[in-house]
Amino acid sequence: MISCPQAFAVVGILLISTAGPGEAQGLPSARKAILDGYAAAAKQNDPTFHGFSAAAGQAFFLAHPGVGQPETPSCSACHTTSPLNVGRTRAGKDIAPMAVSRTPDRFTDTTKVERWFTRNCRTVYGRLCTPQEKGNFIAFMASL
Repeated sequence: MISCPQAFAVVGILLISTAGPGEAQGLPSARKAILDGYAAAAKQNDPTFHGFSAAAGQAFFLAHPGVGQPETPSCSACHTTSPLNVGRTRAGKDIAPMAVSRTPDRFTDTTKVERWFTRNCRTVYGRLCTPQEKGNFIAFMASL
């Protein structure tokens, strides 16, 4: 069993370890602000919340929940199974890679982040994503 101070140290290590190439000094301030907002909301929803998980974000990205629209059963339906790759919309337009290492300005504009989470969570998951799911997802994308 780890104590609360140890748990917070682990969370700090997790957030530092999710920084992608070129982010040695930590997450860019805009992305960090977005993650901080999701962390505050996640903590309000669940007082036991102790940080985001890149592994949980990866599982969320690769899941096939089967509750959204049939033509988009998963994130990978448009974004491929590797966030390092260029994706393709159903209309055939290219989508820049989701991985922060490939598209460094990903997850730095709050309005865009919320717009795309709202649209894509409804499309794939048939509901809005929770703040913890969003933070986990960004942690995964920033770890690549």
